[in-house]
Amino acid sequence: MKLNERQQLIVNRLREQEQVAVEALAELFAVSPQTVRKDLNQLCEAGLARRIHGGVALPASTRNVSFLSRRATNVGAKAAMARACAARIPDGASVFLGIGTSVALVAQALTEHRELRVLTNNLDVASILCEHPGISVLVSGGQLRPQDRDLVGESATDFIRGYRVDYGLIGAGGLDPQVGVLDFDPREAQVSRAILAASRHRILLADSSKWSRRAMVVVAGFEQIDLMITDRLPDGMQELLLARGTQWQEAGGEEGTGGDAGGE
Repeated sequence: MKLNERQQLIVNRLREQEQVAVEALAELFAVSPQTVRKDLNQLCEAGLARRIHGGVALPASTRNVSFLSRRATNVGAKAAMARACAARIPDGASVFLGIGTSVALVAQALTEHRELRVLTNNLDVASILCEHPGISVLVSGGQLRPQDRDLVGESATDFIRGYRVDYGLIGAGGLDPQVGVLDFDPREAQVSRAILAASRHRILLADSSKWSRRAMVVVAGFEQIDLMITDRLPDGMQELLLARGTQWQEAGGEEGTGGDAGGE
């Protein structure tokens, strides 16, 4: 769904407070409770909130929002992140593009590259790159997740373990300052771990909304990430990433030098 301005403000408030009440939102926006409930119903249907008595709360930590909702969230920020990431990957490189909507946007940003060798379990990546015969693409086997448009399971992770690539790109379901990269599905986390282990240069793409996502499965600590590309880092995170030896880049902004991201 495309969020209207009021719905986007509701989502932002949810990220700050974890739950909000219908009456408080009606007073805040100077609209009727019925208008607020309509907004909230649409947010719940899209998986961006869950109903509680008298209002809504953040989605449960065991369930990600729908694929279509993720693809429509922070599109401009994700596109800028994708361009920044693609600019770091040289022609002729081998790249593993993992799960997620941000990673799929990187595939689109790579279409002008030459002689790339791309490995993926992301069906959107395969669909984008199949129209560019100058890029060699290998697609994993595995269990199809139709709603997420990807392949997971032992066949997918065994496929990844059979290669050693120059660059491995993963997304995230959520981020935790102390724990690191999180996800909602253990199978998704296994794929991301395998990509990190199979890559010389490990890149995480995660927009700022992921800091408020309460995913329950631990993927990796920040020390296992060479470079984090985001739209904006929360206050204090620069120092934490420095301590973990992780570089970062805010797309369209400053680049941090917390560690060796292994340039081209």
